Amino acid sequence: MSNSFEVTGGLQLHGEITPQGAKNEALQIICATLLTPGKVTIRNIPDIRDVNKLIELLRNLGVEVEQTGVLKGEFTFCASDIRLDFLDTPEFKKQAASLRGSIMIVGPLLARFGKARIPRPGGDKIGRRRLDTHFIGFQNLGATFDFNSQDNFYNVSASKLKGCYMLLDEASVTGTANIIMAAVLAEGRTTIYNAACEPYIQQLCNMLNRMGANISGIGSNLLHIEGVKALHGTEHKLLPDMIEIGSFIGLAAMTRSEITIKEVEYRHLGIIPDVFKRLGIKMELCGDDLFIPGQEFYEIESFIDGSILTVADAIWPGFTPDLLSVVLVTATQANGTVLIHQKMFESRLFFVDKLIDMGAQIILCDPHRATVIGLNRKFPLRAIQMTSPDIRAGVALLIAALSAKGKSVIHNIEQIDRGYQRIDERLNALGARIVRI
Repeated sequence: MSNSFEVTGGLQLHGEITPQGAKNEALQIICATLLTPGKVTIRNIPDIRDVNKLIELLRNLGVEVEQTGVLKGEFTFCASDIRLDFLDTPEFKKQAASLRGSIMIVGPLLARFGKARIPRPGGDKIGRRRLDTHFIGFQNLGATFDFNSQDNFYNVSASKLKGCYMLLDEASVTGTANIIMAAVLAEGRTTIYNAACEPYIQQLCNMLNRMGANISGIGSNLLHIEGVKALHGTEHKLLPDMIEIGSFIGLAAMTRSEITIKEVEYRHLGIIPDVFKRLGIKMELCGDDLFIPGQEFYEIESFIDGSILTVADAIWPGFTPDLLSVVLVTATQANGTVLIHQKMFESRLFFVDKLIDMGAQIILCDPHRATVIGLNRKFPLRAIQMTSPDIRAGVALLIAALSAKGKSVIHNIEQIDRGYQRIDERLNALGARIVRI
């Protein structure tokens, strides 16, 4: 039985909100604990479904996991006694297939134990997400790869991984993370060109270096890794979730709310604040807190030559695809027009039909592009019943519902819970009215 949110919209919110730890960083950092028998302490882990399922998977692999600080999201991991036979069980197949992040256990297990396997993963319905980059990277390091069509498992094995030069066919974040984790224990020097260089990858590299790895070029798309014999334990704190921070900026604008987003680690937000500023949203940095003043109206900028603003996703340091849904919904109540170009995933814009039902003026040009015509709040959104197709569209629909007059119902909110920690409770503390039914 799936849960739903009943949302009373049209209310102005007020107060302070602290972003959760970064979901996408948590998934790769937790997998990295498999690289050492030593104890690793991680702080600021978000209490969300995808992360909790990954922690449960590691427990079943034999990792000793202890929650040491509930309020700070602090856990210790000790992977001194790994049960590789768990990889051959039906439980593993069921658990790993339901969680995209599970792909990142492959690099660490391959590096430390010489073999790993993973079922074809599930996750979001946002279009194809290839895994080729991961496995080509492992093959470059000397692993043999095999896909078993009988049981739908990807298998990799290697008696010894050897460093090499590789040019990735795409700057995949999870692919880069997986290859880095395999290469840190490989023999010799590995060079990865066209590596993803997101703050989360930088965080992973810095943590691995504290564990005894030797990685240089951090923050660029050219990484050099000198292989080491073994890694030891360390401590690590996750960054705040930039997707959640962007979601709160959009929410404040849509609902005319005055919100302070606490401890945002502004220097790691890249171009995100600038994109929202181009939609006309004002913000002030106070220390490391981001203050969004209540705004009756906000106006979308055009380009210098007068042409319509385009917001497109791109690999870091470009704009993250995870926030395009939020930018799109925020633009519906702005003054002006913007073209949203979602390059990476072909099904991510299909939720706009729900916004059109709510009264938004949007032209879906094709699966990748939508033109949003903001009419300066002349026509507020209407409350409707809708279903959330994926994590990011789910939160965009929640923002739309919070700005719409009347009562909306959002079904399939498990999708929202996968990426946002107790979002209903936290927004209700600011004055929202969201009831879980």
